[in-house]
Amino acid sequence: MKRTDISSKDFNINKKPHTMSNEEQNLFKPVGESVQEIEQEQSNDGVTLTGATDAQGHPVQEIESLCMNCHKNGVTRLLLTSIPYFREVVLMSFECPHCGFKNSEIQPASQIQEKGSKYMLKIENKEDFNRQVVKSETATCQFIELDIEIPAKRGQLTNVEGLLSEMIDDLSADQEARKAVDENIYNKIEEFLAKVRSYINCEPGTLPLTFTLDDPAGNSWIEYKPGEPAHKWSHTEYIRSDEQNVIVGLLTKDQLEDRREEQRQKLAEKERNPSEAQKKSFLSDATDIENFNNEVQTFRATCPSCLNECETHMKPVNIPHFKEVIIMSTVCDHCGYKSNEVKTGGAIPEKGRKITLYCDDPEDLSRDILKSESCSMTIPELHLDIQQGTLGGRFTTLEGLLRQVYEELENRVFTQTSDSMDEETKKRWEGFFGKLKEALAGKVKFTVIMEDPLAGSYIQNVYAPDPDPNMKIEDYERTEQQNEDLGLNDVKVN
Repeated sequence: MKRTDISSKDFNINKKPHTMSNEEQNLFKPVGESVQEIEQEQSNDGVTLTGATDAQGHPVQEIESLCMNCHKNGVTRLLLTSIPYFREVVLMSFECPHCGFKNSEIQPASQIQEKGSKYMLKIENKEDFNRQVVKSETATCQFIELDIEIPAKRGQLTNVEGLLSEMIDDLSADQEARKAVDENIYNKIEEFLAKVRSYINCEPGTLPLTFTLDDPAGNSWIEYKPGEPAHKWSHTEYIRSDEQNVIVGLLTKDQLEDRREEQRQKLAEKERNPSEAQKKSFLSDATDIENFNNEVQTFRATCPSCLNECETHMKPVNIPHFKEVIIMSTVCDHCGYKSNEVKTGGAIPEKGRKITLYCDDPEDLSRDILKSESCSMTIPELHLDIQQGTLGGRFTTLEGLLRQVYEELENRVFTQTSDSMDEETKKRWEGFFGKLKEALAGKVKFTVIMEDPLAGSYIQNVYAPDPDPNMKIEDYERTEQQNEDLGLNDVKVN
């Protein structure tokens, strides 16, 4: 069975599962369900059905709309469909019979996600240029080796080659005018276009090519193929900055300025009276520093989902034979957002750490485990690969971590994508979940490999302080790329 990279799934266990509204449920029904009802409904607002449907049975609708080119009426076709391993989208295509103007775009049918998303695809052969890409109007694309950035503009449903081909067409359209004005610029652009075409044609020495897609709204996507290696495709989520919240429309520019002014005032107040600021920041009864380790501290924060004020609870916990960590829990009373994270403290170690545990006894499932945000975890026997950033920081048991993975993935795979999944893919997923279920029942032996460049992860040694015969701990030198990704190259110590 091929490897299954769970980081490829667009899920976040900190996030409250999205409950579809009645309207959404009516729009995105499984294949064959209630299609006759839709066909019988000819709306009075100009929307008609063409009779065409997609592979999932969703109907194509038409509506008369204004052409922005000649200002006469044209036709817009709408298709509300689901993209496998992603989510629901609205495809729109406009054509004007009077002036011939055509346009097409894609819009997300779901709300703005709680976090932004960044995808990476390593293009290694011609087939990778055919990967489907959903690029929302807030997303930017980069081709690293070509030093190309495609800015945010209209939403598109295309493929990787389509993005590059469209850029080539845009640049080529004005080449004759450039040649008349400045032949030197014309020659440089021609040279650049030839370079891009050589990558598309996969000429020797061009590949691999790194393609990244960054969308602060979290509604973009690069096609994932189950079972491919972890270095080829990755997906990470991040908390949006205030500037990005302005881009996606969650904040206005005036609200951003008000927030910045409020932060400046708080900082000035803290500098004038640090002791008073400390009292205001902690809301629990015991705020003395000597009671810090014995009390759950509570402070005000901003909800990353609805941006309203919420409470975050924090408590230091000392893990025997490891280090002190901070457990944090956030609950928002306004939108119901919940998150639980673990942060490791102390100085950044000089080396990374790799922990290998061979689980040959059901009792091993009860071992405490700390997985930091920077840690990746692999279980070869289960074809499970959890990338950095997936699941966030977690302090639980090995069983608890595996059960969380099982429940979140099973819900997403079989609930949200079952209608569009082919039989071969479905069998592959069923085999994966069956193996994971056997591991949770203690029926199979497996190896847990945790690699953390910040050495902030831990698996309980049940033989402590003696060495664990089933556990191997190795320290290693971080690579330059790892230091760069972690921001350590920019850290200056006097």
